[in-house]
Amino acid sequence: MGVMKTTDGAVDDKAIIAAAEKALGEIALIRKEVGKVIFGQESVVEQTLLAVLSGGHALLVGVPGLAKTKLVSTLGTVLGLNSSRIQFTPDLMPSDILGSEVMDQDENGRRSFRFVPGPIFTQLLMADEINRASPRTQSALLQAMQEYHVTVAGQRNDLPQPFHVLATQNPLEQEGTYPLPEAQLDRFLMQVDVGYPELAAERQILLETTGTHEAEARGVIDAAQLRDIQQLIRQMPVSEKVVDAILSLVRSARPGNGNAETDKNVAWGPGPRAGQSLMLCARARALYDGRLAPSIDDIMALAEPVLQHRMALTFAARAEGMSVRDVITGLVKQAKG
Repeated sequence: MGVMKTTDGAVDDKAIIAAAEKALGEIALIRKEVGKVIFGQESVVEQTLLAVLSGGHALLVGVPGLAKTKLVSTLGTVLGLNSSRIQFTPDLMPSDILGSEVMDQDENGRRSFRFVPGPIFTQLLMADEINRASPRTQSALLQAMQEYHVTVAGQRNDLPQPFHVLATQNPLEQEGTYPLPEAQLDRFLMQVDVGYPELAAERQILLETTGTHEAEARGVIDAAQLRDIQQLIRQMPVSEKVVDAILSLVRSARPGNGNAETDKNVAWGPGPRAGQSLMLCARARALYDGRLAPSIDDIMALAEPVLQHRMALTFAARAEGMSVRDVITGLVKQAKG
């Protein structure tokens, strides 16, 4: 689709509105198809989809058995992306993800190396229990997530486009795991907390998934259409008011910026990437909601998934039983006045 410009170089509003209306219809269909298979969990589905529509990666945190894997495979189907899954274990090596060189011999006995791509060469990668692998293996994946290419034996191999990683993490079993370092967590556009389903949704899960026939989602768009929506999101106008709200929220979460609660409870706060993430995700959320421009409400709704993995509490705050989510809730309340 590219940037829609008129002959004099101005962005063509009519073309953007037409593209946005087409995208609104596609997103509504995507939501409907995902809803056929994933019951309840509206905010989890919304946040995970927003991460992909915004062109980023998401970290899904929740106990086992909450349909995280099913959500990722359903998204692959509905968005028309080819997908693969890696189960992270302590003995997983970087080459198990990236691929490796093998030696071939032709009929004349001449030997040469050939690159065999690993499972990372896909459009939607599910990295299951990412904190179970060693830091060396984690960093191989996280570097590829940042750079969109893989270098093996000095040769650069570009990853497919679009490329999204949806990683999962179990928050309970921390024995034998390697927590992701802060700088690497920052590569994830959002941290999506996956909770237990509501009673009505859990009843539906019981009834719909234990019979002989299970609902299946169908494809709604393809990779090229997804790229178009991602491009459109980057072109959506954001009002000064919303930009100011992003800046003031992100800055209020940093110690030393005049917020007494933050100074007391936060050891270090979110960097500029948090603001960039809020800008993109707010536009995506507006479209997801059927609107053509993001509002301050979008920023407040996205504060938790965008900020929570980008800040840490002081020892004193943790000792008092506070969580990062409590701090963000307080900052959102202050911002709303």
